[in-house]
Amino acid sequence: MNVEKLKKMAGAVRTGGKGSMRRKKKAVHKTTTTDDKRLQSTLKRVGVNTIPGIEEVNIFKDDVVIQFLNPKVQASIGANTWVVSGTPQTKKLQDLLPSIINQLGPDNLDNLRRLAEQFQKQVPGGAAGIEAGASAGAAQADDDDDVPELVPGETFEEAAEEKKWTGFVMYASFV
Repeated sequence: MNVEKLKKMAGAVRTGGKGSMRRKKKAVHKTTTTDDKRLQSTLKRVGVNTIPGIEEVNIFKDDVVIQFLNPKVQASIGANTWVVSGTPQTKKLQDLLPSIINQLGPDNLDNLRRLAEQFQKQVPGGAAGIEAGASAGAAQADDDDDVPELVPGETFEEAAEEKKWTGFVMYASFV
């Protein structure tokens, strides 16, 4: 090989002057496929089972919702491990609000209150509109003849039998 060519190549690699260390070789990073394979083998050891038929997973944190559409969900109840794989979308709670109310638990009631306060501040006269709606709702409740009025000394069952009140109350809790 040519000596001049070798000196040029060595000069490009040398960081300091004569006698100094040469540049270290840059480390080649592993690809994510090897990390994914390692994760899958670990999950297999834990004994996760795939849960089919899940269309949507929402993870709530403060005012932010991390939403997975059509995710792959795996679970190992014995190891208390849940795995949600898919493409996440980060959205604000108010963007998903109408369709997501039934998924909110009691811990997110504070978030709903904050959102209601924000809407009242954004809409001029929002509080007055809500109060007017509440008084209209109270007037409508007075006109409602289906609900029996209780008198001291009577039980609810007796009043219900007198007015032949038919109805049901449904309780639902979402965890």
